[in-house]
Amino acid sequence: MPRFEFEMPPMLSRAVYDRADEIRHDEQRLKAKWPDALLLQIDPSGRYPVGEDGLGWIMALDAADEPPPEAVFLGLHPEEGRDMWAMRFDIIDGPKDDPRRGAQLLGANEAGILSTALGVLNWHDNARFSPVDGARTEPAKGGWVRRNTISGKEEFPRTDPAIITVVHDGADRILLGRQAQWPDRWFSTLAGFVEPGESLEQCVLREVHEEVGLDTWDPMYVGSQPWPFPRSLMLGFEVTADPDQPLDFIDGEIAAAEWFDRDEVITAIEAQEEWMGSDGKPIVDDARLRLPGSISIASALIRAWAYTPAPDQVTRDQG
Repeated sequence: MPRFEFEMPPMLSRAVYDRADEIRHDEQRLKAKWPDALLLQIDPSGRYPVGEDGLGWIMALDAADEPPPEAVFLGLHPEEGRDMWAMRFDIIDGPKDDPRRGAQLLGANEAGILSTALGVLNWHDNARFSPVDGARTEPAKGGWVRRNTISGKEEFPRTDPAIITVVHDGADRILLGRQAQWPDRWFSTLAGFVEPGESLEQCVLREVHEEVGLDTWDPMYVGSQPWPFPRSLMLGFEVTADPDQPLDFIDGEIAAAEWFDRDEVITAIEAQEEWMGSDGKPIVDDARLRLPGSISIASALIRAWAYTPAPDQVTRDQG
């Protein structure tokens, strides 16, 4: 068992709605429901329209008389029961938001719906031609398939597995890293894609060693979250390391890494909550340690570690 658990699932893993996969292939049914359906517009950079209480849905019939081939059927709206669709639009009128920032202001269901829309549309953007023979492909089955126009072979949305891990010393310290392009005080957990032929646990050990040069042991799975930037599934772990080992940034992905104690991380979490206004933007910016936003599983992992006492602390408290 992991040494800590999520108090609640990561933000993009909380949605509970009917994806209605059994009707994706029913073109007549999808067409019949289109006039009453809701449509989410997504521009090429991933921005989406903002409404008064969340996502800025429009009526599907305002965009087209029937489902366009490039539209993606998302399922049934969790409150209204209407069909939900998403589609790329080059220009979106009205206020818009970026999902990396704005999704944390949405409810659990709408954040999950947005994540699904982004992930499938991102796949479509990069799957217009067959990777086997170069033939053009076309959307089918409510946007959940691309069909080869020559061979008829079907391709399905791709999800790339990646591990993301808390590295701790088994007591009260956690190792966080900073990529070169991040601001100086921004730190997060370590992460990397799973390679062919390795288990998730092997990937954790390899990625930590490649990124910061540490030998680690006892990787434990904590939980997962989709990450539609562009189409990843983040598999959260925690792993133990000896903090006396020297750091070595072998692959160059990490520019700096530091060990932080539990109190310092908790202070950063609480300060971050005070920074955020009702619009999700920082109010002040004077802390030494900045942590990932609440939309990320990195935030959930760090919080779960920070608020779970180390075994020796539990013993002391109980004694």
